[in-house]
Amino acid sequence: MRTKVGIIGAGPSGLLLSQILHVAGIDSVVLERKTRDYVLGRIRAGVLEQGLTDMLRAAGVGDRMDGQGQVHEGVNLAFDGRLERLDLATLTGGKTVMVYGQTEVTRDLFDARAAMGGTVIHEAEDVTPHGLDTDRPYLTYHKGGEAFRVDCDFVAACDGFHGIGRQSIPKDRIVEHEKVYPFGWLGVLSQTRPVDHELIYANHERGFALCSMRSDVLSRYYVQVPLETNVEAWSDDRFWEELKRRLPPEVAARLETGPSIEKSIAPLRSFVAEPLSYGRLFLAGDAGHIVPPTGAKGLNLAASDVHYLSRALIAHYASGDDTGLRDYSATALRRIWKAERFSWWMTMLLHGFPADGSFGHRIQHAELDYLFGSTAAMTAMAENYVGLPY
Repeated sequence: MRTKVGIIGAGPSGLLLSQILHVAGIDSVVLERKTRDYVLGRIRAGVLEQGLTDMLRAAGVGDRMDGQGQVHEGVNLAFDGRLERLDLATLTGGKTVMVYGQTEVTRDLFDARAAMGGTVIHEAEDVTPHGLDTDRPYLTYHKGGEAFRVDCDFVAACDGFHGIGRQSIPKDRIVEHEKVYPFGWLGVLSQTRPVDHELIYANHERGFALCSMRSDVLSRYYVQVPLETNVEAWSDDRFWEELKRRLPPEVAARLETGPSIEKSIAPLRSFVAEPLSYGRLFLAGDAGHIVPPTGAKGLNLAASDVHYLSRALIAHYASGDDTGLRDYSATALRRIWKAERFSWWMTMLLHGFPADGSFGHRIQHAELDYLFGSTAAMTAMAENYVGLPY
């Protein structure tokens, strides 16, 4: 099989890259180890920056998002029994975020690729890149007991943190930066009305909490727990009781509870690999970087990678201009590190760090108090939350 761009991974970044390239007349093949149902079964966050929503519309996959997604003009922070609202739209000149689940984004992209006749090969086992430092790279894989080969001009690794893409770069050609946080998020998905029409991030002496949603009747809640926590030890009743303790009284009083649909614990880490390219291999999304979910930058960073990489590939095929390909890593990393900083800052501001003692907790509250007393500080946070420009 011959194609122009071989894409590893059928998550949102791989599918979006394939979709954008298709619209531009550039063919690609997407190889995915899992089934479509498995990919769509992953529960992920869904706060989309305006840059990503604009990209989805331009790629022809924004109709359902615009019909079902929720535009949020603000976000709330709770601390010291207070609930303060950050007016995103006013502070950023009208920019907002869209609450629309990552699973739904992926579903829309799958449907679009199928409607356009795009090639997405599921259950592709043992995907392996070859010849990455030559002008004739190729991918091999197995499916149904048979071996296959995909010859291509470029390889895009959109295969996540544990994927083969980054592992294919020689160890002496890549540097990895990582910070692992000493806690995780215990998350519950419930068929209940959200406690608020906008997100609430809570700083509490018992630990962080987040009130989010997937729709008007589907809520997503999180509480900070130690890394060694066993999810089986948390009944629904225990979760709801703990969540209420961490919210301002007026918010806790209106919290609607119910049976959990899904319950899991996610560890938190910050991670960046440099550079994001090797020969004709380009890393995008979690293959090249991870952020803690505080601030909801993971999917949005993957989208900015796709923005830079797709523009570079389109320029290559349209005019032979390889400037974007040469500069892809440096360009993407400038934005990545700023988002890493913001996610780290929000994580440090809102979570409990027992080793920091009462001094650390009071410093957090002093910073939160300062934040809502300073238009400049609120503007800086709002600009980062809605997403820095590409």
